[in-house]
Amino acid sequence: MSVRAAVVGLGWAGRELWLPRLRSHPDFELVAVADPDPAARAAVGAATGTPAHAGPDALDARSVDLAVVAVPNHLHTTVAAGLLRRGVSVFLEKPVCLSSAEADVLAEAERDGGTLLAGSAARHRADVRELGALLPGLGRIRHVDLAWVRARGVPRAGGWFTRRSEAGGGALVDLGWHLVDTLTALLGPSPVRQAVGATSDDFLDTGEFSAAWRREQPVTAPSGDVEDTARGLLLREDGISVSLHASWASHEARDLTLVRVEGSAGTAELRCTFGFSPNRQPESVLTLTREGTTRRLPVPAEPVGAEYTRQLDGVPALLADPAGRGRAVAEARTTVRLVERLYASARAGRDGPSEPAYQQTTSR
Repeated sequence: MSVRAAVVGLGWAGRELWLPRLRSHPDFELVAVADPDPAARAAVGAATGTPAHAGPDALDARSVDLAVVAVPNHLHTTVAAGLLRRGVSVFLEKPVCLSSAEADVLAEAERDGGTLLAGSAARHRADVRELGALLPGLGRIRHVDLAWVRARGVPRAGGWFTRRSEAGGGALVDLGWHLVDTLTALLGPSPVRQAVGATSDDFLDTGEFSAAWRREQPVTAPSGDVEDTARGLLLREDGISVSLHASWASHEARDLTLVRVEGSAGTAELRCTFGFSPNRQPESVLTLTREGTTRRLPVPAEPVGAEYTRQLDGVPALLADPAGRGRAVAEARTTVRLVERLYASARAGRDGPSEPAYQQTTSR
């Protein structure tokens, strides 16, 4: 039996990621879309023959099994919680929430109604899975380098993505969420003992560094107020150190995503490009280094964006598994707490903290 699905939010993610995949997937039936923009509703409704609503309040459990929520970040919790309370399960695009308080709201809403699933694409990539298969042979894991650095990739100037009030943050909330989720998928969850962060915005309002693949009209609005680059140093309770680097733009020639895992018996490294940027690495490269010898390992070839379809493949089973309730909120709570700490550390660094303030930020 097909999962009756609705898409809430017809921006880039809703239109380009989820509508075509839901319509072509054998396990799903697209039954509704919702967006406050009349033009977006009319265009999608005409193209798909699907009922189009002005808002998510028109959806309920009698007609919809799953709502894919792809609204601006600051609306994630409000929209998802409302749907959950009406018994509609929700597949929520990252970031799942923007604060620990929002995680509490989602947890309460899920207890009252539908199941919450989190959109976490990177862990479903074939190359990430191949990297994960190498970890048992690396011995004791000591350190992980995580980076997603775009050459050109700042979201459209003046759009909600670059306004803190609507996005909740910049590259850290956007790209960094994927990196942290990949870390959790590879190594499992662990509390973070120390976290130090730094942010910058050198490329934010420079037009030549904007994302070329987002087919959206330019917006004339005040400059953005989020970071385009975030860096962090983490020490997990399990003793593993982590370097984190998320950047919408840089002086590099190509976009690069790097995941390097160093262990007592070897180092595994994946160089690729997450996401949809046309300025990609030519191919994914996975290597294993031991005692001065580096060996390149085969990686399955797959189309760009295959990880998003692979997420949908697993959704019916997740909806049917009562043990999965609460899992997405628990992981999101851990991630958003880390994001909060990195931003707090970055603010303290800019303000020139005294030593006691620094210790409070990095040791809790």
